[in-house]
Amino acid sequence: MTATHDLGTSPIATTDIFRSVFRRHASGVAVITARGSRPVGFTATSLSSVAAEPPLLSFGVGTGSSSWPVLSEAEYVGVHILGEHQRELAATFARSGADRFGPATRWHSGPEGVPVLDGVLAWLVCRVVARIPAGDHRVLIGEVTTGTAAGAGRPLLYHQGRFNALRD
Repeated sequence: MTATHDLGTSPIATTDIFRSVFRRHASGVAVITARGSRPVGFTATSLSSVAAEPPLLSFGVGTGSSSWPVLSEAEYVGVHILGEHQRELAATFARSGADRFGPATRWHSGPEGVPVLDGVLAWLVCRVVARIPAGDHRVLIGEVTTGTAAGAGRPLLYHQGRFNALRD
């Protein structure tokens, strides 16, 4: 399948144009965590609010991800909003094969046994209410059960393939 760019001069593969467009879309950076026989987590830029009543959010996770086997069965997940001071944490949870819960990561067991990262701008614990197939991903819908927005600082953003901070 191909699409034509705005000048109509040459076709561009749909996947390429999709990636090109979303590189230009700045998004917040979150880390999603869950606990099975071991804690798992990954960096997500697909976090979205879905509804206020009841409070629902969504995020996508690749079915080839090392976190997917645990997330495919987890009853609860943690959602952490990262601050601009947490680029390395975002990179750790984005890197394949990284020791995400090693000594460099400050975390504790939170409500429902969900791993909760320390020092984040905000965190939520959500009960998974749906897992929707979407290509090579699943979109998980979570209902917020608890959390806090007590962290201080400015949000970390993802734009043009890099972690960035807001500019004044």
